[in-house]
Amino acid sequence: MRILVWLLRAFLFFTLFAFALNNSQEGVVRWFFGHEWRAPLVIIVLLAFGLGCAVGVLAMVPAWWKHRRVAKRIAPTADGNPAPGTAPNDPLNGPALHDGI
Repeated sequence: MRILVWLLRAFLFFTLFAFALNNSQEGVVRWFFGHEWRAPLVIIVLLAFGLGCAVGVLAMVPAWWKHRRVAKRIAPTADGNPAPGTAPNDPLNGPALHDGI
């Protein structure tokens, strides 16, 4: 199994390396007001991918915080039972995991 994982990693590395070699031409990113940035095309693609991933992760942060708050609210006590008033179907608190979603 370990060999298979290393073969997959090597294949991915060589594929990305070949992609970088094939896209070493200079590309231009034109900004507002006549500004432009020149760089190898592979750098532009890599930067766009990285920024897209970062924006996606940052967009998920509020949902992660909300789910973390809900998980802490319904966390079991030391005896294994949920804390009083925090049961998922408690009519006073409403559905714990589906707050408006």
